[in-house]
Amino acid sequence: MDSRAKDLTDEAKNAVGEAADTAENWADSAKSTARSALERARAAYETAQEKAVAGAKATDQCIRENPYTSLGIALGVGVLIGFLIRRK
Repeated sequence: MDSRAKDLTDEAKNAVGEAADTAENWADSAKSTARSALERARAAYETAQEKAVAGAKATDQCIRENPYTSLGIALGVGVLIGFLIRRK
């Protein structure tokens, strides 16, 4: 093999090695990004769950403290929805 062919072969091997390193770096970066996105999604889910439970508890307490007012509001909303549905 002449020196020019050997140089081209060496350059090709170097290019393949660099491409593999770049691909590995991209894969590591993608995995890291996916992990952090998953952690943020879990945190957002937990926050939403905590807020939903707190809202349900507050609603329950409000209804228990004011049962007749709650019934009146529910009746009014039901009548309004019924009226709007019947109009169509």
